[in-house]
Amino acid sequence: MPRLETRRCVEGKVPGLGFLKVAVIVMGVLIVGGTATLVTLVAIRGSGPAALPAVVTAVLEEPLGARIASIAALSDRLAVQVQGGGADRVLLIDPRTGTVTGRISMAH
Repeated sequence: MPRLETRRCVEGKVPGLGFLKVAVIVMGVLIVGGTATLVTLVAIRGSGPAALPAVVTAVLEEPLGARIASIAALSDRLAVQVQGGGADRVLLIDPRTGTVTGRISMAH
């Protein structure tokens, strides 16, 4: 039976291991870089904007017969849809101060 011999370089190294070492180092750098990026993004997104107050007090000076049809929370505002007492409209309210910061009127 013939004897199998492995090819060895002069220094006793197996050919092709240089590529494997480079591949392992590159993959290790990618893992460390990916983990650092992931931790950074979680920290940035987790610190997001401050929470809105649980109770908002606002006085809406609207004409008689006006009623609130719906309310939607935006990132830093409340959008209040008002119907009746004139053209339908949307009021933008700052929940921290309770003041109306904008009005959008619906045309009839």
